[in-house]
Amino acid sequence: MKSVNIRLTMMTDHVKNFVSLVNRYPYDMDLRSGRYVVDAKSILGIFSIDLSRPIRMDIYSDDCDDLLKELDGYLVKDDSAQE
Repeated sequence: MKSVNIRLTMMTDHVKNFVSLVNRYPYDMDLRSGRYVVDAKSILGIFSIDLSRPIRMDIYSDDCDDLLKELDGYLVKDDSAQE
């Protein structure tokens, strides 16, 4: 399992593109915001969490470098964004 911090905006197209990207991969992924956990492949789930702060993404695969490359625009690079 790998965990990364990502940032999503409330813009529908931004979330839609993110969900489209992660749905191309066969492994499970969750988004964690505070005590809430939602499926990273669910548009409705994503809009039910707080998108104003970075979100932790748990990827249930150790072989996900290809996904991480595609997620580059969503990744939070600054370690101070940790929750």
